[in-house]
Amino acid sequence: MMLASAVRNLSRRSFSTSKAVSAQQLTVRDALNAALDEEMERDEKVFLLGEEVAQYDGAYKVSRGLWKKYGDKRVIDTPITEMGFAGIAVGAAMAGLRPVCEFMTFNFSMQAIDQVINSAAKTFYMSAGTVNVPIVFRGPNGAAAGVAAQHSQCFGAWYSHCPGLKVVSPYDSEDAKGLLKAAIRDPDPVVVLENEMVYGVSYPVSDQVLDKNFVLPIGKAKVMRPGKHITIVTHSKSVETALQAANELAGKGIEAEVINLRSLRPLDSETIFKSVQKTHHLVTVEQGWPQSGIGSEICARIMEHETFFHLDAPIWRVTGVDVPMPYAKTLEAAALPQVPDVVTAVNKVLGVK
Repeated sequence: MMLASAVRNLSRRSFSTSKAVSAQQLTVRDALNAALDEEMERDEKVFLLGEEVAQYDGAYKVSRGLWKKYGDKRVIDTPITEMGFAGIAVGAAMAGLRPVCEFMTFNFSMQAIDQVINSAAKTFYMSAGTVNVPIVFRGPNGAAAGVAAQHSQCFGAWYSHCPGLKVVSPYDSEDAKGLLKAAIRDPDPVVVLENEMVYGVSYPVSDQVLDKNFVLPIGKAKVMRPGKHITIVTHSKSVETALQAANELAGKGIEAEVINLRSLRPLDSETIFKSVQKTHHLVTVEQGWPQSGIGSEICARIMEHETFFHLDAPIWRVTGVDVPMPYAKTLEAAALPQVPDVVTAVNKVLGVK
């Protein structure tokens, strides 16, 4: 009897059907690649252009195999001239195509910001709604590793400041696939702020995510971890930092609710309000600079809403340090939010010593 019982218990452990065990793994790179492939297959108006996207399969191999499948007309290598190829892409969108314009890094999008803002974002309004600009600007955003000040900046606050743009900031593979597909299908300009540091990271995904019809709504956040003591709102790679901090805090009896914004414009205020009204405490986490940042905007919206009266303590922002990104590895780490920074912020807000 004891042997039979042991075998049954072992069988139950060995053949677990929990979501965590049964979920398939997908890298962010492959999720983005699948999104591009599926949308190019679905709509012949979709095409990709940028530096090294075709014959080299992309600087980060996100466009791997697409040039061989779709050819020169739909996967286009460009010269190193962001203003030039961004302008071509905007013009193509105005003419009815659906370009996906890749910047090798969003730091280089500064060369093309006139096209992104003045040409793409404002045209629908200035044409009284007669000219849509269905374009996607995508590429890695924020800090990478060892590439210093001119290649490490977060542009979430920059682009989400501008009416006429939608701005998404995916974290994991589910975010990457669902949001990029939504961006490509959208009738208006969408900025997709990816993160180079997670391209090669595998995340569990469901069969639903792998389906060709999987699309995430732009403007809707996701509660990554439920909690009752404090809300942590974050986006992009900082979601990982927040989740790690939440795990550490749980060991001390503090249950943090972690919200992955996914979309920076439109910002899902309602999900934040609902959570803060439950937890009565809020910390925001981002890799961008503090002044006029995403955390600042969230603070302002809380202040201007009745949710402010549900707070039991001031909001605390955890951000990148207010300096250009240093090159030295130790200084780079010191310039970005780390798990201890989030834990310290939560403790201060909750009055825990």
